[in-house]
Amino acid sequence: MNTIVNPVLRGFNPDPSIVRAGDDYYIATSTFEWFPGVQIHHSRDLVHWRLLKRPLDRISQLNMQGNGDSDGVWAPCLTYDDGLFYLIYTDVKSHKGAFKDTHNYLVTAADIEGPWSEPVYLNSSGFDPSLFHDDDGRKWLLNMRWDFRKEKNKFGGIVIQEYSQTEGRLIGPVTTIFEGTGIGFTEGPHLYKQNGYYYLITAEGGTRYKHAVTVARAALLMGPYEIDPLNPMLTSSGNPALLLQKAGHASLVETRTGEWYMAHLCARPVDGFHCTLGRETALQKCYWDAEGWLRLEGGGNAPSAAVQAPQLPPHPFEPEPERDDFDGPLLGNQWNTLRIPPDPDWLSLSERQGFLRLKGRESLSSCHRQSLVARRQQVFNIEAETVIEFEPENFQQLAGLILYYNTEDYVYLRITHLEQQGRVIGIIQSVHGMYDELLAADLQIPDSGPVRLKAVVNRDRLQFYYAIEDSSWCPVGEESHILHLSDEAKEPLRFTGTFVGICAQDLSGTRKHADFDYFIYREMEWIEA
Repeated sequence: MNTIVNPVLRGFNPDPSIVRAGDDYYIATSTFEWFPGVQIHHSRDLVHWRLLKRPLDRISQLNMQGNGDSDGVWAPCLTYDDGLFYLIYTDVKSHKGAFKDTHNYLVTAADIEGPWSEPVYLNSSGFDPSLFHDDDGRKWLLNMRWDFRKEKNKFGGIVIQEYSQTEGRLIGPVTTIFEGTGIGFTEGPHLYKQNGYYYLITAEGGTRYKHAVTVARAALLMGPYEIDPLNPMLTSSGNPALLLQKAGHASLVETRTGEWYMAHLCARPVDGFHCTLGRETALQKCYWDAEGWLRLEGGGNAPSAAVQAPQLPPHPFEPEPERDDFDGPLLGNQWNTLRIPPDPDWLSLSERQGFLRLKGRESLSSCHRQSLVARRQQVFNIEAETVIEFEPENFQQLAGLILYYNTEDYVYLRITHLEQQGRVIGIIQSVHGMYDELLAADLQIPDSGPVRLKAVVNRDRLQFYYAIEDSSWCPVGEESHILHLSDEAKEPLRFTGTFVGICAQDLSGTRKHADFDYFIYREMEWIEA
């Protein structure tokens, strides 16, 4: 019997929404400030998964320029009905302080790979929107409603309103159908109809170590909803020995063979607390008990790292190559940019054939126009390598290899030009917004010619290296501790994992370019204990 090994989507892939269309299974996950928006993974057996599509791939669908850290695309919902895919998503413009500016949209496509439509605006009353297709043909939008008022429960309940497909808008009254349980922080609603009941699945406890899945049901769509007597249905809370922590924010799928699986958010702390890889996605096998409640196969309510696979033919995919030589006309699926799409104005794969050219723009503190291309770190031990050709003329021109969490937390092996030394290599970092230079003196290197750069990550430690052309690797500085590249490292809440990539800045405004010949991302382990 095949086994599902969790997490099935490793690295930063939170808030899974799972759906089946025929023999194909898809999971949509949040992307926050990273572009393109929403990751859709595909499987035919629930064991093997591949990144298939990022549907929000143009400014008209998603313009995040100026969005802050951990803003952007929160908790998408992917559904399929009558030959059409529906994708609901939030573009969070700000989540600072008491307020949250949360704009919810809908796009559709007849084919999962697109083209995806222009967005239909829905509402802004809260986040985690979800679309339910009732068996009478009517469609309903659910979301949590945010209550900013003092002395109020900020998570103000799950609300529902009808969506008119013919009119392309919400119609009728807004009704609160669920106010949550004593666990609190009620969000992430998904609605299903099974055996004559409406089942409402919500996330509770907050998206950290008290996270949980709550199930409630009602005979009528508008309720009243009865809470599962064994609530929570799934949680890691109070069980620090589990590999999968933060279990919550779930959605359901039924296979052709009548087996039920729950996709849920999880995380793997690197040191017992800090999750440098971000929040991930796992699957659990479920069943409906004699009383009609959803239960985990094997009993209890704790997530399992290994789960029995469904009775489906195995369907593996070709593994992603470790090396990208930048020979194609477009960036590969693994690559992401910050807030806005790659544009020939600052990124080119054609100006110098076989190279990725980045034109330096704003600083790593910017929420507007960064020239940065990165991919998720998906296991604890990795090597990342690139070669750069870059001839800076002053200290305001920088380029190199970076481990990036957000504008406040990163570690950067950069090349620049100093007045007394010429071209140099060194490390700069930001920890919670505090800038630092990690070497007493930058290392002088030849004024021209290619330089190889490498990062070796061993769980919570990072070592950088460089080499001039084909010479041996030389370490740059000491090992760095990188726990600040995690969700837990700083308050208030933040939600993205570590990325590794390449970037260029030109703070003088002349857009000095850097050319990268290749990029290697090598995982040094497959499954971590």
